[in-house]
Amino acid sequence: MKADPKVQRRLLDLQAIDTTLAQLAHRRRTLPELAELETLARELSALEDERVRAQVAVDDLDRDIARIEKDVEQVRARKSKDEARLAAGSGPARELEALQHELVSLNRRQSDLEDAELELMEQRETAQGVLDGIERRAADARERRAAAERRRDDALAEIAKEEEFKRQSRQPLAGDLPAELVTLYDKIRADTGLGAALLTGGRCGGCRLELYGADMARIRKAAPDDVVRCEECRRIMVRTNESGL
Repeated sequence: MKADPKVQRRLLDLQAIDTTLAQLAHRRRTLPELAELETLARELSALEDERVRAQVAVDDLDRDIARIEKDVEQVRARKSKDEARLAAGSGPARELEALQHELVSLNRRQSDLEDAELELMEQRETAQGVLDGIERRAADARERRAAAERRRDDALAEIAKEEEFKRQSRQPLAGDLPAELVTLYDKIRADTGLGAALLTGGRCGGCRLELYGADMARIRKAAPDDVVRCEECRRIMVRTNESGL
C-alpha cells in the first residue's frame, strides 16, 4: 500500500484522537465513584438485612408485651370481680375464705406479670435503640450514595462532552485520508489498540522494540510513499526525520 508521506503523518493525528477516546472510555469504566457505589450497595444491603432482623426483634417484643398486658387486664378483671363478691360478704364462709386466697394468688400473678412486662419493655427499649442506630447508619449510607451518584453523573457528563468534541474532530480528519489507508489503520487499531506509531531513532513507537539488520534495511529501501509496518507488532510505522534512517 502506498500513501503520501504527509498523509501518513496525519495518521498520527488520527491516532492521537483515538488514543484520547480510548483513555476516556477507560476512564468511564474505572471511575472511582463506580467502585464506591458498588461498596455502598453492599453496605446498604447488609444494613437492610440488619434492619429487618432488628425490626423482627422489636415486633416480637411488642407482641410479647401486648400478650402480657392482656394477661394483666384479665387478672385485674378477675380481682375486681372477686373483691366485689368479698365486699358483699354474701355466701358461705368457706367461699369467702377461698376468695381471699384467690386474691392473694391474683396479686402475686399480677406482680409477676408486671415485672415480666417491665423487663420486656427494657429489652424493647434496647432493641429499638439498635434499630434506630441501624436506620441512622442506613440514612448516612444513602446520603453518601446520593453524593457519589452526583459525582459519577458529573464525571460522565464531562467525559461525554470530551468524547463528542474528539469525535467531531476525528470525522473530517479521517474523511480526508485515503479510505484504504483508514481501513487498514482501523483494523490494526481494533486488534492492538494502536493503529499507527512513530518510528523514532530506529525504534517502533508501537511495541517499543528497536529495529536492526534486515528490518532496518527493508525500511531504508522502502519508497517514501510506501506504508511500512513493524514486523513484530504489525502496526503502521510513520517515518519522519527523527526515524534514524
